[in-house]
Amino acid sequence: MPSTHRGTLLRATPAATLLLALTACSGDSSDASVSPSAPASSTARQETPAASTPSRSDRTSAMDIRVTLDGRPVDATSNDSPAARDLATLLPLTLDLEDFHGTERIGYPPRRLTTDGAPAPVAAKAGDIAYFAPWGNLALFYQDGPSASPDLLILGHIDAAPDQLARAERITIEPAS
Repeated sequence: MPSTHRGTLLRATPAATLLLALTACSGDSSDASVSPSAPASSTARQETPAASTPSRSDRTSAMDIRVTLDGRPVDATSNDSPAARDLATLLPLTLDLEDFHGTERIGYPPRRLTTDGAPAPVAAKAGDIAYFAPWGNLALFYQDGPSASPDLLILGHIDAAPDQLARAERITIEPAS
């Protein structure tokens, strides 16, 4: 379980365009006793039509974002989900990251993101950026995550080697220009 220390927000100004998120926690019930007190997400999830197979970054159309990990630029996209659009309103955003379960790096945005209209749950894959609603954190997965959970919303994907993702201490997400 992550410590109650929240990632330091270095910059958070309304930007609006694109988004990205990063940090989530697994929905593993064995960790429920150590989670910060936050109500579990009770918002109903809305199924998305299965017109085509969703990409790894999930849902509808992808948006370009600019991401740096420890000062090094990496290619990334965010999806067009309501939570991803909500994250975009916080950009530019810099978060300190910490390891969680040897699977993901997590950090905390300055406020919770919307979970309204969330797409059908999918299991996180290495490189995915996600939002874990019960704890309000972003997650950057460097290994495949647990099974799909309605509390874990995939926001986008980072194209970087798993070892670079696993070592990341800080992420900066900005709108692409």
